[in-house]
Amino acid sequence: MAFTDLLDALGGVGRFQFVYTALLLLPCGLLACHTFLQNFTAAAPPHHCWHPANHTEASTNDSGAWLRATIPLNQQGVPEPCQRYTEPQWDLLKSNASSHGVATEDCKDGWVYDRSIFPSTIVMEWDLVCEARSLRDLAQSVYMSGVLVGAALFGSLADRLGRKAPLVWSYLQLAISGAATAYVGSFSAYCVFRFLMGMTFSGIILNSLSLVVEWMPTRGRTVAGILLGFSFTLGQLILAGVAHLIRPWRWLQFAVSAPFLVFFLYSWWLPESSRWLLLHGKSQQAVQNLRKVAMINGRKEEGERLTIEVVSSYIHSEFASVRTSNSILDLFRTPTIRKVTCCLMFV
Repeated sequence: MAFTDLLDALGGVGRFQFVYTALLLLPCGLLACHTFLQNFTAAAPPHHCWHPANHTEASTNDSGAWLRATIPLNQQGVPEPCQRYTEPQWDLLKSNASSHGVATEDCKDGWVYDRSIFPSTIVMEWDLVCEARSLRDLAQSVYMSGVLVGAALFGSLADRLGRKAPLVWSYLQLAISGAATAYVGSFSAYCVFRFLMGMTFSGIILNSLSLVVEWMPTRGRTVAGILLGFSFTLGQLILAGVAHLIRPWRWLQFAVSAPFLVFFLYSWWLPESSRWLLLHGKSQQAVQNLRKVAMINGRKEEGERLTIEVVSSYIHSEFASVRTSNSILDLFRTPTIRKVTCCLMFV
């Protein structure tokens, strides 16, 4: 007999499974907000060089004739974002005038940004344009590096400490690091906190999926896995709506981070996986959790009949399989698993 047979006896896919899955999938959906957040917080609006410091005319005329006289046009006929004339070229305001051969220079005094759509972004705040435009992509790469490190760290902790403890910590870490990102004053500090946020992505996804699957009977696992994917897609739609309503990047960053404090608070009441508890010799706590599940599913009498011996008999075969040593080589040992592993690594 397998552990999933015990779950079927306690109500199968019942009220507990529905509520438990919903509470775990909601944070997973909002994770998409952080993964794709830089599409908005790091948006690069149209921009051009700031006027030279020794020309005060720009203070009264930063567009029109002044802009044409100080900023060259690119092939599309819009102001060049990274170059300006060394001196104002008033002759260009005349018809048939040409800018060929006119000396230009880099934007030594900063940039003027179009704030009609985005009042502020990290690009505007730290001038991540022209020679520094690669730093915008670096920030996203740092976040994805955190996802990679988090997968190794939280995956290992989930096997040793259980699924719940790393999940609760990930909620707290994301709430704190996400809120801190909204208050940092330097790009380097921004990258540090984005890295910490990326780590929590793996901690939440891996442990949420493990908890959902281990509390779900076999017949409900496929649907639960599909709902996890749908929740991530729903999170992208939520991000688009929130970003439309909240344009300043710091407020947007805070808005998508604050809910994880709520997730952290209610996650304390989520029960640990009884399957993990049994496999690690914590049978008494496992039985208590299973009795609560039975009561919520309307199977209180079946839950009261549970004992440590009865529960252990359901998972005896899984005890035996855990005692065998496993390694990363098992991912390549058999043809089918080897094919799946190689495909996933390629993706």
